[in-house]
Amino acid sequence: MQAMIDPSSTHLEAARRGDTEAAGRLVGEFHARIYGFLRRLSGSDADAVELTQRTFCRVWTSLPAFAGRSSVSSWMHGIAYRTYVDWLRAERRGVQVPDAWWLALPDASRGPDLVVADADDAAAAYAAVDRLEPALRETIHLHYYQGLTLDETATSLEIATSTVKYRVRQALAELQRGLAAGQPRSNGTPPSLAANRRTT
Repeated sequence: MQAMIDPSSTHLEAARRGDTEAAGRLVGEFHARIYGFLRRLSGSDADAVELTQRTFCRVWTSLPAFAGRSSVSSWMHGIAYRTYVDWLRAERRGVQVPDAWWLALPDASRGPDLVVADADDAAAAYAAVDRLEPALRETIHLHYYQGLTLDETATSLEIATSTVKYRVRQALAELQRGLAAGQPRSNGTPPSLAANRRTT
């Protein structure tokens, strides 16, 4: 059976050869995801816009170095993560986001009726994730909210998959304690995380 070809890889290879239309399709495919990831990490719409622009600038300059050893998604999220870390170090700031900001955060994977019904749970979960230590928070954002597999998350963060699994377990345990007043899911995953989980 012939292996399925990842359209993202096809677009990336074409972009490397100077195909501007393929480059545009690649941006269209990943822009919203990268922006959403950086928005959650930075806690600011304006900063996320700037960081997204920086990320794609790095993507274009790094195209010749892409060797195909990871998925395009994990490669791009890795660049976005390193762009964020560099920005955070340069600014020497910690990110503190009020609960009201998380409450306004859209969730494209669910309908408006469910968003309204579970807005309080979603806001509490987002805010609780934001209060995790950086390593745990970044791992949760990539694995759950960005939908990367455990292996892809490990590639993006440049750590071992076993470390990702440990961080996920530790983060979920802390989130369960922090959200003890709510109703935990049967699988131990806090509200708004369960629907986004992907396996290895």
